[in-house]
Amino acid sequence: MSDRGDPEKTSNSSRRNPMSRASTSNGDANGEAVAEIVAGCRAGDRSAQRELYDSFRRMIYRLMVRIVGADEAPDLTQQVFLQVFRTIGQYTGRGRFDRWLYRLAVNEAFQHLRRKRRKRHYSLAYEPVDESTPADERTERKDLVEQALARLDPELRSICVLREIEELSYREIAETLNIPEGTVGSRLNRARRELKGHLINLGWEP
Repeated sequence: MSDRGDPEKTSNSSRRNPMSRASTSNGDANGEAVAEIVAGCRAGDRSAQRELYDSFRRMIYRLMVRIVGADEAPDLTQQVFLQVFRTIGQYTGRGRFDRWLYRLAVNEAFQHLRRKRRKRHYSLAYEPVDESTPADERTERKDLVEQALARLDPELRSICVLREIEELSYREIAETLNIPEGTVGSRLNRARRELKGHLINLGWEP
């Protein structure tokens, strides 16, 4: 777990690892493979810990970039996995492992942001625009979205990230954040309203 920075750049191991697709699949084979790795982690098997890290680190790194920003995402990704290995005995196996991991990662990000308690201006890997748009215009819109999302409260921002970027369902978000589905809908609506307001204040024209 010593790799630092963007996992896309620091290592090709996740591309070679057949488990790299396990976090986004519901297949029985992958589910069984994850269960075996989790069992190894519970037993303190270092090779199992490394395999778990290689399988899910890109997913967690991407999530951390979008919640806390690119500068702090590498350190926080490492912190998430340290917490995973400390608490993996709490995973009951009744639900999908990646949802349990999402919940742990989001909670870790929230704690980090609460500790900082200062205005947040982070760089995001999010560009919700048509690829046919000229490059200069895409860059400008991306910058506006980055600034607007950075102004949202962490709870609202996480809802936006999980729904609009990670494309989780309302039920999956509810399970991940341990909140009712109705709360997911109301917070998402609020996040979208506030995001639009921030974009307009930053000069975006609907």
